[in-house]
Amino acid sequence: MPTPLMGLLLLLSAAAVPACALVIFLLLKNPARSPARVCGFTALLLGFSALAVYCYGWFSVTLGGPFPELCEDRTASGARLTSPEQDFWPLRNACVYSDGSTVEHLSASINVLVYVPAGLAAVLACATAFLARRARHLPEGTS
Repeated sequence: MPTPLMGLLLLLSAAAVPACALVIFLLLKNPARSPARVCGFTALLLGFSALAVYCYGWFSVTLGGPFPELCEDRTASGARLTSPEQDFWPLRNACVYSDGSTVEHLSASINVLVYVPAGLAAVLACATAFLARRARHLPEGTS
């Protein structure tokens, strides 16, 4: 993705995360609000936080992030490090050695900081749609 678009997404998500947190706080202070709204804003909070972490990691790799320190100078067979290859985060990053072997690195924190919140956001978005549809079909005065 082009750098201006990723920068815009980073700024948007960095502004949306505290705004969603504030709205959730205000919704929870007033218990008369529907649970669908709380689920919806929680889905937005998780989605925007995953987007912010992804964009931050993308900029980190694009600007020469911390990946090269993960490569060892030599493999167990004695081959020298030729070059580290970085793809856009969180795609695989590889250490290329002189004998043609590669060692790929994919941080476990990517699963925790990007994929889990994004997946939870999708699940909560579906739950929000279900709760909103259910609330529409219930007669007034029932729960």
